[in-house]
Amino acid sequence: MIETHPLPVHVVRIKLLKSLLAMIENSAKGGNNYFFRNLWADEDGKEIDILENGQNSCCAHVTWILYLLNDTLEYAKKPHWIKFKHATVFSTEKDLLANGWFEIKDHRPGAVIIWEPRTASVHGLLGDKNAELQHIGFCVSETEAISNDSKKTGFPVRHHITYNETRPIKKILWHPELDND
Repeated sequence: MIETHPLPVHVVRIKLLKSLLAMIENSAKGGNNYFFRNLWADEDGKEIDILENGQNSCCAHVTWILYLLNDTLEYAKKPHWIKFKHATVFSTEKDLLANGWFEIKDHRPGAVIIWEPRTASVHGLLGDKNAELQHIGFCVSETEAISNDSKKTGFPVRHHITYNETRPIKKILWHPELDND
């Protein structure tokens, strides 16, 4: 015998863009968000935090939020809009493009922004290797973005979309499913 649910059943359709924007805004609201700070790995027998307590967490911030919303795409009947959670902008960009994201020119709330790379200037996992560091986040308005603050706090923050004209945007990516709200 099938047991009936004790609460009233509602048939709903998740509003992707509105839900995505709420998650993005909430990630940078009300103090410190420790969710995106650590991801432990083993490198040659040595345990390392590849996110370095939030200093390398921009991709975790973006991809973990997108990954959480994967199952809402028509209740997972459609392909995902990101296949994996990532720790690098390079692999994130490849995954997004392979899953229907495309480049746009305008600043749309909910779009993923990739900023131009900079050479690492601090010591640590990436700084010691003089890596070209890219940065990724979300557009939330014509002039503002939310991304993980890798240089100072290690937490997601709201900031000017080009860091007050100091960091050019390399790409703005959009997914067609976000138009269905």
